[in-house]
Amino acid sequence: MKNFTLPIRFGLATSGSLIAYFLVLALFDWHTNIFYSLFNGIITGFGIYEAIKYRKLEEGKAFNYRKGFETGIITGFMATLIFTLFFTVYTTEVNPAFLAQLSAQWFSNLEFKGIVYFTVAIMGFATSLVLTLSFMQLFKVPNTIKRKKPLHVVTE
Repeated sequence: MKNFTLPIRFGLATSGSLIAYFLVLALFDWHTNIFYSLFNGIITGFGIYEAIKYRKLEEGKAFNYRKGFETGIITGFMATLIFTLFFTVYTTEVNPAFLAQLSAQWFSNLEFKGIVYFTVAIMGFATSLVLTLSFMQLFKVPNTIKRKKPLHVVTE
């Protein structure tokens, strides 16, 4: 369970940031503009990056690719699940007219509730996977052995 506390903690912080950002957009009535959701990737990326960085500091030499990848995926998926649940509650209970506003601005079909929730979740999962793979290129430990002397080739 110790391995999961760090990414869960960062996942909760990341989802809280995503929810706060969405509510700030709603305050200015900008939440129906889907282009503002591009910043969600930056928020999620920051949370994943910090979680992997902290795990590497915590583990030291015991840090490996699997531990970093696991940390990033759990962080991103946790943030995505919590934000998707919040978004579902927001659009069904807090502001039921939100999807109608979104539909009037961007789509012509009002019967797309399920696909919106699915899209929010899939976008979050895909962002988490891609960002985790990208950040692990920065944090991975190289497997190459550095040689002090060049190899001598024996020829006859």
